[in-house]
Amino acid sequence: MKFAFIIDPIARLDPGHDTSVAIMEAAQGLGHEVYVTEANQLGVVAGRAHSWLQLVTMKPVVQVGNSWQSAPDWYQLAQRQWQPLEEMDAVFMRTDPPVTVPYLYVTYILDCIDKSKTQVINSPIGLRTANEKMYALQFADAIPETIVSADKQVIREAVERWGAGVLKPLGGKAGEGILFLEGSDRNFNSIIEVSTHQGKEPVMVQTYLPAAKAGDKRVVMLNGEPIGAVNRVPTGKEFRGNMAVGGRSEKTELTARDLEICQQVAPALRRDGLIFVGIDIIGDYLTEVNVTSPTGIREIDRLDGVRLGNQVVKWVVESAQAQSQ
Repeated sequence: MKFAFIIDPIARLDPGHDTSVAIMEAAQGLGHEVYVTEANQLGVVAGRAHSWLQLVTMKPVVQVGNSWQSAPDWYQLAQRQWQPLEEMDAVFMRTDPPVTVPYLYVTYILDCIDKSKTQVINSPIGLRTANEKMYALQFADAIPETIVSADKQVIREAVERWGAGVLKPLGGKAGEGILFLEGSDRNFNSIIEVSTHQGKEPVMVQTYLPAAKAGDKRVVMLNGEPIGAVNRVPTGKEFRGNMAVGGRSEKTELTARDLEICQQVAPALRRDGLIFVGIDIIGDYLTEVNVTSPTGIREIDRLDGVRLGNQVVKWVVESAQAQSQ
């Protein structure tokens, strides 16, 4: 089979951490062809989605102690070719947030792929539907107390009622722009003004969960089923557990509550074509649903001695075979 990955420039990827590389390596290792492209290299010709695609060959990472090691020349690219994306069996949309207007345009281009020929993961319609912060609001029984607003008074009243809150930009990633809020903070108004761009852009504010000190659990889901998890623990004086801001990765297990949350989320994910997803759980609460380029595979593989990328690729192959029958 042929797999295409729409990624950020490959030279910027960290093969020892990046989930896209883990899945690409798995596809190559299972005998499939792997191609890469970038979002600005897509277009539509004669009503069909096309892209400049490059065949990539990779030297797989090797686990050395508690980390993955990669060769300096870990990938090689063939000459790029302009071709229909329908010539691929699967296309993974894996560019990092934020979801900008150009990102949305790419999802419209992906709509022009014949889904009977090529599976797109995740569905472009699902990507447009699922803002990674707002999507969780539909699971009212799973999330902590949450508001979305650009109004200082509304936000202040909520935070003072809760005692403390966490502000999240709706388009953020990797912990960027997440702020701890207390009503007594003399900078409170300024924080809200900056975060909402002077009241022009709403933000999400959730009650602060003390369980965050013990970690923020990333659960990787494949077609609505949890396949692995890693706990991300804040370090030093940082209250965020995101690995991008120094959070420590720890081995973890799924609790009964975690599985209950997965069961609540699964039908919506399947409905919206969100095949590969990472949900975040703090304590007993769902906090985010990550659909654009969820990470965590490398950490889970290292801690649990598994290869989740193989599981993802095998699922795609089986899904394609079932569709062709």
